[in-house]
Amino acid sequence: MAEISARKRIWGWWFFDWASQPYHTLLVTFIFGPYFAAVAAEYYLSQGMGAEAAKASAQSIWALGLTVTGLVIGFGAPFLGAFADTSGRRMPWMVVFSAMYVVGAGALWWTLPDGSNMLWGLFAFGLGFVGAEYALIFINSQLPDLGTKEEIGEISGSGFAFGYAGGLVSLIILLALFVEQGNGKTLIGLDPVFGLDAAQNQGTRAVGPITAIWYAVFMIPYFAWVRETPTGKRGTVGQALSHLGRSIANLPKRVSLSAYLGSSMLYRDALNGLYGFGGVYARLVLDWELTQIGIFGIVALISSALFSWLGGKADKRVGPKPVIIGAIWVLIFVCITIVSMSRTQLFGFPLPEGSTLPDLIFFGCGVLIGGMGGILQASSRSMMVRHSPADAPTESFGLYGLSGRATSFIAPFLVLLVTEMTGNARIGLSPVVALFVVAMIPLIWVKPEGDQIE
Repeated sequence: MAEISARKRIWGWWFFDWASQPYHTLLVTFIFGPYFAAVAAEYYLSQGMGAEAAKASAQSIWALGLTVTGLVIGFGAPFLGAFADTSGRRMPWMVVFSAMYVVGAGALWWTLPDGSNMLWGLFAFGLGFVGAEYALIFINSQLPDLGTKEEIGEISGSGFAFGYAGGLVSLIILLALFVEQGNGKTLIGLDPVFGLDAAQNQGTRAVGPITAIWYAVFMIPYFAWVRETPTGKRGTVGQALSHLGRSIANLPKRVSLSAYLGSSMLYRDALNGLYGFGGVYARLVLDWELTQIGIFGIVALISSALFSWLGGKADKRVGPKPVIIGAIWVLIFVCITIVSMSRTQLFGFPLPEGSTLPDLIFFGCGVLIGGMGGILQASSRSMMVRHSPADAPTESFGLYGLSGRATSFIAPFLVLLVTEMTGNARIGLSPVVALFVVAMIPLIWVKPEGDQIE
């Protein structure tokens, strides 16, 4: 068998980002999440709730789904990483989690517009999301093998840029050919293709199967070009637990790593909160249609791709830590703006009836969320490589997954709690601001070049 070049391996690795990004773009943020929120709000209205209470309840049930999913991901992530290192195998796990992704996404077709099976929709979404996030742990652990310490920041940033480009292309296809507006037509004035029934939101519901097919097709380069180096390891579950325990026990000896994991735990949780509720906010607070949210998504994704690439260049020049800090400060400003704005006021100042200023501001916020989010994710991955021993990268990225996912229930839980307390979907998003602010504190102790145990 011909040897696969290093460049082709990198491209294969990048294709995971291209293949998997639509789960986050189409399902979490811009199409399925807002669709689910709208369905849930209409359902609660039909049960006799007032408009604001129905919107708050819709945001709450979406938050509950993200909370439960976050708990499942968080508890499994570090163990899976440790087991993969002791067994020496990663690709079989990628097959399993890819299957979860495809099955979960495809099953979203049956999330009906009358809200009668909302829990089914949440379960299917969670199954696919768990598969996507578990697969990402193994993808991240392969990054150190793709280049030198000086190169990995740029490789990581380019991978995220490529992934965001994939999300952008998939979103444009969905908006142009499938997702219905209020008049039953797609964004370019067509009936949903393949004879899909607009009255039953079949064009919008097709987002699940299309996401599944997209992933299955574009993962082919990954499985064809990314190869593992045989290690001869034959680990057991007991060894995996032992290695995981040792990794956790070593954390107090590694101040920089511990501080970084603590900080990233908070700011990645906050970022996931923005992604998970940004489209829902636009639907429930600003009353946008799905096609408006989709256009917003296009702008955000173009920004994400561009800034991820630029962020990779900046990472290569100055290292990941300054890039991370700058991105967080911008996101704090964006979050404060979003929470302080509604259709009728901005920072407490009333707006004229019918004002389009909230729409323009939110579009601007979308550019910054997409751009800074892409930079933050790429540089975070680069920073973790600087803290990862060469002989156990998957175990280290399991801890990284733990820091990003073991508490991934916190943002949706706090949004759920504040939304329930205030009965207001806009104010319910405010905990995200606090998470970003608190995340800045541990970064004081993070070494720019990381730390290692020899």
